[in-house]
Amino acid sequence: MSHILLPSSPKEPHSSGGTLIFSRKTLMSLHSVLWFILLALAYLPMSHASQIVNLASPQHIVADHDATYFIANANGDPGTRENKGFITKVNKDGEITNLHFIQGGVNSVTLHSPNGMAIVGDILYVADLDTVRGFHKQTGEPVVNIPFIKEHCQTLTGLTADQKGTLFVSDSDSNRIYRLDPSQEHAITLFLHHESLSHPHGIAIHPRSGHLMGVGWDDGKIFEIDEKGVLHELFVNSFFSGGFYNLDGIDFDQYGTMYVSDMTAGKVWRIRNNHKKEVIAEFLVSPSGLAIDRANHLILVPYLYANGAEINGLERPSNTNTKKKSRTWSDYGMDWFKKDSHDE
Repeated sequence: MSHILLPSSPKEPHSSGGTLIFSRKTLMSLHSVLWFILLALAYLPMSHASQIVNLASPQHIVADHDATYFIANANGDPGTRENKGFITKVNKDGEITNLHFIQGGVNSVTLHSPNGMAIVGDILYVADLDTVRGFHKQTGEPVVNIPFIKEHCQTLTGLTADQKGTLFVSDSDSNRIYRLDPSQEHAITLFLHHESLSHPHGIAIHPRSGHLMGVGWDDGKIFEIDEKGVLHELFVNSFFSGGFYNLDGIDFDQYGTMYVSDMTAGKVWRIRNNHKKEVIAEFLVSPSGLAIDRANHLILVPYLYANGAEINGLERPSNTNTKKKSRTWSDYGMDWFKKDSHDE
């Protein structure tokens, strides 16, 4: 999944007294080549890779249990009300089975700028500016519209569902997260309002703790909300620590490992249960609302401004023993190559 730009071929070194002398430019090029080789080795376990093209400003992907994927396309500038957004249906091989499975302005469908999505039963729920819309996941027919008129929401962004089918949706501009109960005619209640949500975008339910997790767009924050509704800031950029810019997507694999996409930095991060952070892909073009197919251990990443998406295999833990020492650059004989900064 890593999009790496190879450097141009360096000039030949010259010798002086039997010693090869490389220019600074050549050394930097060799450094880049070495980095590329190590990244390639790191991605050897990822045998499954598929590219999806012909999308239109894809903002989010969601995976169904049968390895069917749905991609929300803004089809223009995100946030506009032109009723031309659409949902694309894709299989696990990355083949588009229906480009306009759900299309705004067609068959009585209203869909402006579809973003976060969640599946509960046979209903595909979609966050669309000021409304959460529900469609039958097999036919694409409209099932329910849940307008947030009283809440004055205009930027519904992230959407997820817990194991009971309760929905949660983030409103980025107002720093609010709402709860929707399908068993109570989709009654809307405020789940949390806090400035420290930092304009929340993607949200997800942790598969083990059941806590609501999310990312803040403003300052690259990752937060957790426990069963009592208490907000915990897991990662916060500061003068002494950083790394995240504008986070947009978040999801988990079956092992509880977190994955987040940084649209501005063009990176996808993996964060293990011990809070160790590592970049698994970089030099990406606007990675937006990613998703994980837990059953097949695949990561799905849409690229907002590249009008495409990618499906890639994920590395599985080789040993569940948490005391096992992690690999470092020293294991590759590259002590000089390790970064100066340390994981938080």
